[in-house]
Amino acid sequence: MNGAEALLETLVEAGVEVCFANPGTSEMQLVSAIGKHEKMHAVLCLFEGVVSGAADGYGRMSDKPAVTLLHLGSGFSNSMANQHNAKRAHVPLLNIVGDHASYHLQYDSPLTSDVPAHAKLSSDWVRVSESANDLAASGAMAVQASMQGWGKVATLVAPANHAWEEATLASPALPLAKPTAIPVSVISATARALTNKKNTALFVGGHALREDSLAAAGAIARATGARIVCETFPARLQRGVGRVAVERLPYFAEQAMEQLGDLEQIVLIGAAAPVSFFAYPGKPSQLTPDNCELLTLAEVDQDVLSALLQVAAELGVTEPAIVVPPTALQSPPSGILSPLAIAQSVSQLMPENAIVSDEAATCGLAMFPATANAPAHDWLTLTGGAIGQGLPLSLGAAMACPDRKVVALQADGSAMYTVQALWSMARENTDVTVVIMNNRSYAILNIELMRVGAGQPTAKTLSMFDLSKPDINWVDIAQGMGVPATQATTAEEFHQQFALAMKEHGPRLIEAMVIQ
Repeated sequence: MNGAEALLETLVEAGVEVCFANPGTSEMQLVSAIGKHEKMHAVLCLFEGVVSGAADGYGRMSDKPAVTLLHLGSGFSNSMANQHNAKRAHVPLLNIVGDHASYHLQYDSPLTSDVPAHAKLSSDWVRVSESANDLAASGAMAVQASMQGWGKVATLVAPANHAWEEATLASPALPLAKPTAIPVSVISATARALTNKKNTALFVGGHALREDSLAAAGAIARATGARIVCETFPARLQRGVGRVAVERLPYFAEQAMEQLGDLEQIVLIGAAAPVSFFAYPGKPSQLTPDNCELLTLAEVDQDVLSALLQVAAELGVTEPAIVVPPTALQSPPSGILSPLAIAQSVSQLMPENAIVSDEAATCGLAMFPATANAPAHDWLTLTGGAIGQGLPLSLGAAMACPDRKVVALQADGSAMYTVQALWSMARENTDVTVVIMNNRSYAILNIELMRVGAGQPTAKTLSMFDLSKPDINWVDIAQGMGVPATQATTAEEFHQQFALAMKEHGPRLIEAMVIQ
C-alpha cells in the first residue's frame, strides 16, 4: 500500500464518496488509487473553478464533504473564486492539492509555488503531510476539520513522494464535533426580548433556513408578531408550498434599509448583522437603523434548531407556524419573454422537491418572489458573491441528489466563467435543466455604474458591460458539450420547452432571450 492508497481508504472509511477532479502529474498516484476503489465516484471537470463550485453544491445538499483533487498552487488558484463562495456558505469541503515531491521543491521548477500560502487565502484549515504514513492520518484530520460547525473548507497538501512511497495502514475516521449548544441565559434573554412589544425581526441564515428550523421560527413569529427576514444570498433556503415564508433582504442597500427601517430590535439566528455589499458615496455600510438593538441567539456554527425550539418552549408557543398554501391552477404566461414570465413557468411546472440554483443576477430579482408559491423546493444562491458559481453548483447538487430535478437559473455573463460545467453534466448524465437568461449584457454592472457615482458613461465605458458583437450562441455551446439545447424567444416557447425538460431525465439547456 502506498500513501495515496492509504489516504483514499481513509477518506472512504470517513464517508467521503465523491471526488471532483482536475488532476495533474503530481496527483497520478491518487488518480490511480481512485481508479481502483469502487466506493469513490470520480467526476472529471475541465476547469478548477468547476471542481470547487461542484464540491460546494454537493456539500450544500449532502451536508458532508466531497473531495476535490487539484494540481499545485496554480490549479488551486484557479479554483479560488468558488472556494471563497463555499467558505462563505459554511459548507463542508475537502481539498486535496498535490504538490511537488518534498525533495524536488529546492530546485524551483517552473510550476513551484507556495501551495499552503495559496490555500490559506480561502481555507479554514490547511495542513501539509509530513510523510507517506502521515498522509492518511492527515486525511482523517481533514475530514474532521471540514465537518467543524456546519461546515468548513479544509485543504490537505500532498507532496507527490508521500503519495507514491510505502505506507502502512489507512487511518480510522475521527470523531466529529456537534454544533455547539446555546447557553440557557441566551435562550431566556431572547424570549424576554420577544415579548417586549418592540418591532422585531428574526434575521436568519445558514441552517436556520432549513425546513425544521423555519417551522420553529415561524411558530415564534406567529406568537410574538416578529417578522422573519433572511440573508440576501442564502446558501440553502427550503421554501415553497407547505413551508414557512421569509422576507429576503434586498441586494440594493437603499431597499434593504427601507425594509428594515421600522425595526427596533433584530434577533440574529445563524447570520451576521446585515451590511451593504459595497461601499457607496454618502451611504452607510450598516443596513440596520441607528436605534435598532442587535441580539444574537445563535451564531452560524451553533445549534440553531435546538435554540429556536428552546425559545419556543420558554415562550409557551403552542400554535404551529403559518405556511405557504397551495395556489389555484394558473394559465401559462404568454407574450414577451420576461424574467417574470420565466418565473411563472418555473413555478407552475417544476416538480416537488426540486433544487434551484439561482445565479440569474438582475433577472433573478423578479424570479424569487414569483416562485414563492411553487411546490416545496430548495433555493441555492451566490452566497459569497463571486460569480461563476451557478453551473458547477448545479452539477454538485445533482451529484448529491440524483433523484431530484435541478434547475439552474443562470445569467449569461456569469455562465461563461464556468461554462465547462456543461460538459461534466453531460458526462455524468445529471438531471439538470439550465435556463440561460440571455440579455447579452453584464446588466448588474450597468446599474452599479450609476449607483457608485462614477460619472456619465461613454460608449467605451458601456462597451465593457456589453456581451454582444459577437453574440454568444448558447445553443451551439451546449450542443458542442453534449447537452441538448433549444432557444426560446416568447413566453409560450419557453413554457413548452421547460415543460418538456421537466418530464425528461438528463441535462438540458434552454437559451431564454429575455426582455427586461
